[in-house]
Amino acid sequence: MHNVAVIRLVEGRLAWYPPGASEEPRWLDDDVARQSLRAAIGQRRGAACFAVPGEDVRLLSLPVTPAERKHISKSLPFTLEEEVAEDIDQLHFAHCTLDRDTLGVALCAREKMAQWRELLADLPAIGRWLPEPLLLPWQAGQWCLLIEGDRVVLRSGACAGGCIERELAGPLLQALLQEGDAPAQVVVYGQDQEADLALLPQALRDQAQWRRGNWYQAMLLSQEAPASLNLLQGEFAARLPLGRWWRQWRAVAAVFAAAFLVQLGAAYADYRQLAAQNVALRTAVQDSYRRAFPRGQVVDAEKQLQRQLDALRGTAQTSGFVSLVEQVGAAVAGMPQTSIATMNYNDKADEMRMNIVAADFEGVERLRSRINESGLEAVMESSSAQGDKVRARLRVGKRS
Repeated sequence: MHNVAVIRLVEGRLAWYPPGASEEPRWLDDDVARQSLRAAIGQRRGAACFAVPGEDVRLLSLPVTPAERKHISKSLPFTLEEEVAEDIDQLHFAHCTLDRDTLGVALCAREKMAQWRELLADLPAIGRWLPEPLLLPWQAGQWCLLIEGDRVVLRSGACAGGCIERELAGPLLQALLQEGDAPAQVVVYGQDQEADLALLPQALRDQAQWRRGNWYQAMLLSQEAPASLNLLQGEFAARLPLGRWWRQWRAVAAVFAAAFLVQLGAAYADYRQLAAQNVALRTAVQDSYRRAFPRGQVVDAEKQLQRQLDALRGTAQTSGFVSLVEQVGAAVAGMPQTSIATMNYNDKADEMRMNIVAADFEGVERLRSRINESGLEAVMESSSAQGDKVRARLRVGKRS
């Protein structure tokens, strides 16, 4: 933690310990100290933390299964409901992973969290709030005590410890000994060796190692755990500074919005113009189709007109009207006394039916034979006398 600026509450006053600075804190009710803190945080974002007072935080370790871990954020308050005297709705819960089967958990009052947030409101955003006991140096099999005046800060595990009054330190340490194994070593930071060691139960004095020092000197030896227990979780998690961003970028946003609206209006005007042109073109297409084919329903003028043109040109599917007329016309041309009265063409069957008028029945048969000789197949469907002439109906198509 020697590279981290730590903000603490000392006797009700905010103070901060610059990394690598003197042993004494800098009080944040001084304008110069506040400016120095802002500059330090601005240069190294994330290199600052708030030491949450240990008296107001309860630390514990919680065994969990892989299935419980998936929903621990929602289930944690109910899991610990029986272990706290307060209403869980009034408590804030934070957790971190200690190992595969264990979570470190911190509990404190929501009211306290709100008070601290208000207290730090005019400082640059501090993204980590760490319980004060967890900032002391610690290693497995060791307890660490920091004695500051009338209070004692204790760290007895990876996520265990707290702050107590000086006169209660002895009974608390004795109770911890009765609950678990005695530590291999007890490190005590203080100013009066004899008085400080006198606080320890007799069973711990042989393992005690006293060091002259205060909070700053103890913190210099602390190594931050890879997964530190940050209280800024859930509803107190750090939020994006949307208000500040909006104040900085609202002029740009207004220009962008105006440009977007202008572009949107221009695009809509182009759309209206193109839609009107499309309607005019569709009307012109239908008018052109009606001039060519006055009767019938118009569904898709382009396709219908293309189908008619394909029939007139002749395609791979049909020989076409023109081809049939050419061959039939050649046969009729050699018979001056024979004429075609009506003609109907079926493009699907690629055949046509025509009514002819001839001088006699022999003329009808002679025309049918001439059509057959041209490569087509002519079938007489009916014939009748019409005055001194003969009227017959022929069906003409490709020879099968």
